[in-house]
Amino acid sequence: MKYLKFLLAVIIILVVVILLVENHGAFSTGVEFRIDLFTFHYRSPEISIYYIIGISFLFGVLITGLYGTVERFQLKKQIKTLNNLSKEKDKELNSLRNLPITLDNVGSDKPANDFENA
Repeated sequence: MKYLKFLLAVIIILVVVILLVENHGAFSTGVEFRIDLFTFHYRSPEISIYYIIGISFLFGVLITGLYGTVERFQLKKQIKTLNNLSKEKDKELNSLRNLPITLDNVGSDKPANDFENA
């Protein structure tokens, strides 16, 4: 499975490199953004598409990393809660295992088995 993931990653990287090399002219063209809202007008300086792709990729990595960090802290908290619950259950189980054995029928006024009534 390790080799399959590695092979898939290499293939994806090769496809991306080939795409960038073959489309170098198109990706190096400049783009400018404009915002026209009633009285507010803004025009950005000309930016290469390479920069836009790189910035959007890094922004996606940042958002994914933050999401992963938040999820990791939530899972750590859940693990801690479940470990505490497990310890409590183990204590309860050990206390029930160490109860003394009695011959009396505890907690019931009925006979121990139904064969005595017959």
